Amino acid sequence: MFWQTENEQSTLLSVSRRAMNVEFEVLFPRLMFSRGTEAAIDALDEVERLERVLSVFRFDSRVQYINLTAKHEAVKVDDELFGLITQCQLISGQTGGAVDITSGLLWRLWGFASGRVVVPCESDIAAALESVDYKLLQIDSVAQTIQFSNVLTELNFGCVGKGFAIDVASARLCGYGVDKFLFHGGLSSIWARGENWRIGILDPLRGDQRLTEVCLSNNAISTSSSQKQFFRYKGHRYSHLLDPRTGVPAEGVFSVTVIAPTCTIAELLSTAFFVMGFDQAEEYQKQHPEISAMFILPTKSKNRNHEIKYIGNFEKYSITESHSKD
Repeated sequence: MFWQTENEQSTLLSVSRRAMNVEFEVLFPRLMFSRGTEAAIDALDEVERLERVLSVFRFDSRVQYINLTAKHEAVKVDDELFGLITQCQLISGQTGGAVDITSGLLWRLWGFASGRVVVPCESDIAAALESVDYKLLQIDSVAQTIQFSNVLTELNFGCVGKGFAIDVASARLCGYGVDKFLFHGGLSSIWARGENWRIGILDPLRGDQRLTEVCLSNNAISTSSSQKQFFRYKGHRYSHLLDPRTGVPAEGVFSVTVIAPTCTIAELLSTAFFVMGFDQAEEYQKQHPEISAMFILPTKSKNRNHEIKYIGNFEKYSITESHSKD
């Protein structure tokens, strides 16, 4: 995705920092907030703090401690992380496990952790799936503890970490009185605070071309796409987005963009919808009218290589079709 406001981009001040393997950026009107830069730096400090909590690449992170300990005993979890786990579990249940924070072992099996991607054999996938199921988390809401039913279960917050960090850090910005800003993590998840932020959504097949544009006011938006993160094996193109129910990459979707009340929800659902496909996502939205989505799907048409389908009220966000050729 890319962004702009209804005014010139030159009127915005940008403060950015790399974290969670992407660039996080805060943009706000240059002359509107006297403490805007200080607030943005503080917000980005929050993102770094949450990386130290959620990262599976840091041996000293809280999540790694849980992964090592919760297989043997119940682990006490602080309010912030417990709230995130609870929300992830809720959406996992609502989507039939299409997004699942217990899929850490599966993610490592495919080589996504090391960057050396491999296609596992069916027996290895089946074995890994024994430890992947959100129902394997024993959660005690009173004691605020978590324990794994399977000793091989591993938590991985890759499906929600950036969105959650943006939500938490945005609260810091608001605490300084900064109430108009755009906050993104790697351009895939964005919180638009204030009115009339125009967000462009890129063509998943031609990453340098805009496909549509939406206008957001106090909304979050997140896109899951196989455009950049994929690999080929024996002539087959595999997405990096795994279906935690089957243990193999999801297929049949080019990209999904979700508009939701928070970045946490938008990021979780963009992943879940990519896995579920259009029909199941549409059924989900009927029970959650606050959610809207846009699917970019393959088509067998000789004239177009994709089709756009909408869920909910996505079209009300002032979508503008691009003029790029198919």
